[in-house]
Amino acid sequence: MNTMILKDLLQEVRACRACDTVLPLGANPIVRGQASARIMVIGQAPGTRVHATGVPWNDPSGDRLRGWMDLSREAFYDESRIAIMPMGFCYPGRGKSGDLPPRKECAPLWHQRLLAALPNIELTLLVGSYAQAHYTEGRYPSLARRVMDWRKFAPEVVPLVHPSPRNRRWLRNNEWFEQEVVPYLRSRVARLC
Repeated sequence: MNTMILKDLLQEVRACRACDTVLPLGANPIVRGQASARIMVIGQAPGTRVHATGVPWNDPSGDRLRGWMDLSREAFYDESRIAIMPMGFCYPGRGKSGDLPPRKECAPLWHQRLLAALPNIELTLLVGSYAQAHYTEGRYPSLARRVMDWRKFAPEVVPLVHPSPRNRRWLRNNEWFEQEVVPYLRSRVARLC
């Protein structure tokens, strides 16, 4: 039953044109998953490369994320194991210091329905501040403080800094992330994949 519901829902999401007129490259909703998936990756929004290819995390950020998870491309893109849903499903455009924030329409339109159709999710990775602000409770003065509090959310949820190459400095300044969070993440992913 969930398989058909999810299949129809994914088609509906991919056909969404709610923001088409305000998106610089037009609508191209990016989402993946099968009802059997046990891991959910919730990121920000697709970049231009992902928009062009239709493959989420198909960029240097994805390479780093897969490295943190200790997964090959093949394993990461196995929809029967890993579902991928961004906060904003389409490329939002470029701002002064990088891509614009995810469009606010997507999460209220689609997230609850998609999560309901994915009943086997045991681990959700909240990648970046937008996903974390939406899905975690509590006020934090910074992303670093929220990610540092990762044990509070585990084992069901792990907040992650965005793996963008722009965050190299953050990773250098927060060595605890790769010493504590990444090994835990790899262990948890290995158990679920």
